[in-house]
Amino acid sequence: MSVQLWIGAAIAVATAVFIIFVGVRFLVTPQAFAANFGLPNWPSEAANSWLNLKGVRDIVSGLVIAVPLAFGEWRVLAVLMAVAALTPIGDALVVLKYRGRKAMAYGVHGGTALLVLVGAFLLGAGS
Repeated sequence: MSVQLWIGAAIAVATAVFIIFVGVRFLVTPQAFAANFGLPNWPSEAANSWLNLKGVRDIVSGLVIAVPLAFGEWRVLAVLMAVAALTPIGDALVVLKYRGRKAMAYGVHGGTALLVLVGAFLLGAGS
């Protein structure tokens, strides 16, 4: 296994674990975690069902990365990671659209998208 593949796989593991963690937090403590997303306002407790739906989708997103990773399907994983980068890009754009915290939009969501794209590139180049 090449160094590129190892680094890409490590980024994929980190991506899967982190987004599953985020999903669990949106299921267990939706209000606390929503406050850290970067938006200027977050939903009231009445919207917990929507935040829980986000949690379920985040967990599934992590599993979508974890499955090809577990089977060593590097090219498939590279493509899925590249596509998955659209989620944090979209998150950043939504935070900016609603005049949320720019540091969160660029630093967290933009940084995540960049890291996931680097992982996708390394997986594709190393396989």
